Amino acid sequence: MYCKSFFKDTHRAKSCQEISQDKKTLQKNQDFVKILYLMILIYPPVAKPCEPPAGIAKLAGALTSNGIACQVLDASIEGILSLLEAPATPSDTWTRRASRNLSRNLKVLRSWGVYTNIDQYKRAVMDVNRVLEKSVIQSAVRISLANYFHQDLSPIKSNDLMYAAEHPEENPFYPYFSRRLPELIGHDSSSMVGFSLNYLSQAFTTFAMIGFLKREFPGLIIIVGGGLMTSWMRSPAWHSLFKGLIDHLVAGPGEYPLLSILGKKILDGENYPPTYNSLPLDDYLSPGFILPYSSSTGCYWNKCSFCPERAEGNPYAQIPPYKAVKELRNLTVQMKPVLIHMVDNAISPHLLEAIIDTPPQAPWYGFARITSHLTDLDFCMALKSSGCVMLKLGVESGDQGVLDDMHKGNDLEMTSFALKTLKKSGIATYVYLLFGTPSETATEARATLDFTVRHSDYIDFLNIAIFNLPLNSPETSKLETMNFYEGDLSLYTDFIHPEGWNRQRVRQFLEKEFKKHPAIQSILRKHPPIFTSNHAPLFVMKHASASSLP
Repeated sequence: MYCKSFFKDTHRAKSCQEISQDKKTLQKNQDFVKILYLMILIYPPVAKPCEPPAGIAKLAGALTSNGIACQVLDASIEGILSLLEAPATPSDTWTRRASRNLSRNLKVLRSWGVYTNIDQYKRAVMDVNRVLEKSVIQSAVRISLANYFHQDLSPIKSNDLMYAAEHPEENPFYPYFSRRLPELIGHDSSSMVGFSLNYLSQAFTTFAMIGFLKREFPGLIIIVGGGLMTSWMRSPAWHSLFKGLIDHLVAGPGEYPLLSILGKKILDGENYPPTYNSLPLDDYLSPGFILPYSSSTGCYWNKCSFCPERAEGNPYAQIPPYKAVKELRNLTVQMKPVLIHMVDNAISPHLLEAIIDTPPQAPWYGFARITSHLTDLDFCMALKSSGCVMLKLGVESGDQGVLDDMHKGNDLEMTSFALKTLKKSGIATYVYLLFGTPSETATEARATLDFTVRHSDYIDFLNIAIFNLPLNSPETSKLETMNFYEGDLSLYTDFIHPEGWNRQRVRQFLEKEFKKHPAIQSILRKHPPIFTSNHAPLFVMKHASASSLP
């Protein structure tokens, strides 16, 4: 179902590889290029509304650095707030109380006081979330601060996404975007609009917004990129989709494809700093501006057997560390963030060393691989002095055989030493565990439980996940696979576990055994709901040095 009768522009959606051909065509028509210089970059609902989106900030920086006028719209934070502010008639005691306290709870989440009391924080978050959920009048749709669920449609079915585009008025955010988008576009229907589609929770509203734009402004050129679109396009099942709806599809970093479309000469190795100035920095649900910053794409290790980056063949590219830390310090001086979120898949040791030498002058956190660097107390103390308040660590398993099968590249002795060293240096740890991998059984899962309990004093936060096998993972050839989710855009496949350690048994173990242990419960009680790792460092900062914070 490609809706050619509905959408007047029936050009086939173009891949990233074809964009370079457009450059030659566009350069022949300089007037057309000038028209395209007005560009709108959109981050669609729903994504956690705690910090601005790093991707479109990077795109905006690349465009403005090249003299291309652009507007940036974080439709996720704006759309969420529009639903929260819409008049409603609460039908139950919880919703009435939450609605009555909405303004206060929003203010609370934007100030520091609540980040010393996890119970008050949980109440504020869940009350705001309750108002958001109950603001949706469509019975088939459920929206939270981090998710969008439709009981009849699936975001991994292309036909369902096209349906969302055909019927934008059915989307709960329609009253918002049907007003907001025309305000931005005005009467210039030849503008270019780019969507940054990163999560499944954004998919339905992305397509609803595109469908609305194509109907109201048929001359618009639509581009869609972002993490989710990249994953779809690099799946072995990918084929040309969304004909007549999307003009260009971009896989991977979008700066250079956009500049190429606009006929701009691209210099090898050119890096463009992100710009956040046009985003609503005071609206996010955090106690000040959190600066998301990426110095790389892909993963420098790129060997873990379960890693989507490896499965998708995403290449690793990094801004030279000395340039990255200089750029980061400049951004900190200009923007004065309360916290920096390093959004790299893994911060390389070279960049960690550069941050130690040139601290960004603001607290920061991010994901790091467990290497020998993190077992060196002097190194960790220097990291702490540079502003590091928390590191996210992929421990994954407490069984060495499972880690070796994953090709993690570290051992449990190193992990144990690193956790203790980070604790001693004052850096909090947000630990990721992964259950149900092909080489794990109940025995190995209990080894992970034992390891976690033994190190519970050195773990501040826990993220517990069940293994998903990427469709294009090399491991699929060794396993008997089956459909995981029905849909032509699914990124994962289910499999018959060699030892019968299936998802149901894993869930039972986690709920009835792992999470029941008192040491694990103590860690989980501190976990921020919905915002998870995005807000976890705020509790660390507030508890560590409350007197030094605003």
